[in-house]
Amino acid sequence: MKYMMLVYGREDAWTEQERAECMAESTQLCHELASQGRYLGASPLHPVATATCVRVRNGARLTTDGPFAETSEQLGGFFLIEAANLDEAIAIAGRIPAATKGTVEVRPVFELQGLPK
Repeated sequence: MKYMMLVYGREDAWTEQERAECMAESTQLCHELASQGRYLGASPLHPVATATCVRVRNGARLTTDGPFAETSEQLGGFFLIEAANLDEAIAIAGRIPAATKGTVEVRPVFELQGLPK
């Protein structure tokens, strides 16, 4: 089963050196997961200030800058993995370096039929 791991944290929680170390450790984890056939994708996101939200209301597209809600933690990146079950996915989420300063939300991916490969 596929699992999406959404990485949340405070953007100001990391020093530049800590951020670089986190990226290096995350890259290493991705290579390990790939060697096991579990890696499907991962990437950090640019700061929340670069976000644009899109809504369609009454047929009109509306765009706004920034996140749609005020929160103490922001979505900072994601991992998409293949795992046998939720317990295995949770074990992998616990190895994501950003979990030490933030939150990793683990959610099973609903596999919709008919999508392109």
